[in-house]
Amino acid sequence: MEATTRNEWQPLKPDIAAPKQVDAADQLRIVMRAKFTTQALLNKSEARVFKELDRMVIGCNPAWQVMAQVSLGEILRSKDADAYSCINSKRVDLLLVDENCLPRHALEYQGHAHHQGTAAARDAVKKEALRIAGISYHEIVGGHTTPSELRRLVEKLVDKPAAAQ
Repeated sequence: MEATTRNEWQPLKPDIAAPKQVDAADQLRIVMRAKFTTQALLNKSEARVFKELDRMVIGCNPAWQVMAQVSLGEILRSKDADAYSCINSKRVDLLLVDENCLPRHALEYQGHAHHQGTAAARDAVKKEALRIAGISYHEIVGGHTTPSELRRLVEKLVDKPAAAQ
């Protein structure tokens, strides 16, 4: 038997290097050698809903805006770092913001392929974080939500301009 200086009962240490921290110069080199292309912010169904929703919102109150694909990490804050990391990279499809650019209502477009895998759990995380922050959550179901239903929702959600009240 071959002699060894290591205690045979001592577990082997994995030969794993600590993850390399990539600084800005490294990031620039990586990006410079990569190929990037553009892609649409919204798919065709989402874009149709966005355009219709934008028209309706501006019709109710021209000071309000519809934003698309908004990161929850940009509109929500938490002193709990673990909670914040749970929502930081999640997005809402459409967000209604008021005249002060404050997020008021999140709208999620649920297309035909939406409910796959862990979609329900991911949606539950978003819904709860938004609820706690005081931002309402509404679903627009592709092929089911009619334009008149969308209009009624917008009229209910969007505050009338101050002069019109």
